[in-house]
Amino acid sequence: MSSTLKSLRALSDQTRLRIVALLEKDELSVAELQEITRLGQSRISTHLGLLSDCELVTSRRDGKRTFYKLNEDADETAREFIQLAIRGAHELSEHAHDLINLKRVVARRKEQAQVYFNQIAGRFDRVYGPGRSWQAFGHLLLRILPPLVVADLGAGEGLLSELLARRAKKVIAVDNSEKIVAFGAAKAKKNGLKNLEFRLGDLQTPPIEANSVDLVVLSQALHHAAVPADALAAAYRILKPHGQILILDLLKHSFEKSRELYGDRWPGFAESDLQRWLETAGFKKIEISVVAREEQPPHFQTLLAGAEK
Repeated sequence: MSSTLKSLRALSDQTRLRIVALLEKDELSVAELQEITRLGQSRISTHLGLLSDCELVTSRRDGKRTFYKLNEDADETAREFIQLAIRGAHELSEHAHDLINLKRVVARRKEQAQVYFNQIAGRFDRVYGPGRSWQAFGHLLLRILPPLVVADLGAGEGLLSELLARRAKKVIAVDNSEKIVAFGAAKAKKNGLKNLEFRLGDLQTPPIEANSVDLVVLSQALHHAAVPADALAAAYRILKPHGQILILDLLKHSFEKSRELYGDRWPGFAESDLQRWLETAGFKKIEISVVAREEQPPHFQTLLAGAEK
């Protein structure tokens, strides 16, 4: 088979068009392409093999990983095919999401400190050490927290709010249940937390003045929002300039019983959706990563997203 026919055959698949368009932006590993495209490792490897075989793509080793990029030494015909492939990829419905995921993946690759932390965290509870616990670590990290005004949106009974109130200047806990707000307020009073205030309200319209808080926290709350994008826009509104938002929520999953068991409106979120909603709201310096994976079915994964106003 001629090189021209091999190239035409290699570029006849939409997934390979997506890969070529991504490799135009940056060199990527198989694992990174998996994360961006949401395809399995074997499929990605097969596609890369076909693209490499017709010399449209080259690779290099970096430790245990192999990175792929477009062939910079491709002949004129191959370069024409590559440009056609990129143009074709732009017409695919997946292209916009691919670019959002690519931006997030490349940014996270550069944050080696975050990668190292995730590796340490993954090993933390596998080896016993006397007195070593997440509870102790949590209190240690709270000591680092400056005296901020914090909004805990979708606070529930206020466990996180109580912890934050022990170091923050003020914590405003918002929930849409009158009973839970009354319970949380009574508990805060009992524990002498005068800087913890419970307010009845919705995630999309929290009863907090604009430009009044330093930090907004949404801990496993966003998947209860009727319109998550509106909740993030509301968070942006109440933050002071350069204030920050932190989101802990589930990565998108297929456990449909979560709606019945936990009252979830949304089955978690794709990183690309969070990235897009945060950007639309006006946030900058967005970072999103998976920080926890449950070993037991249904194997929920937890996302941590942070951004600055």
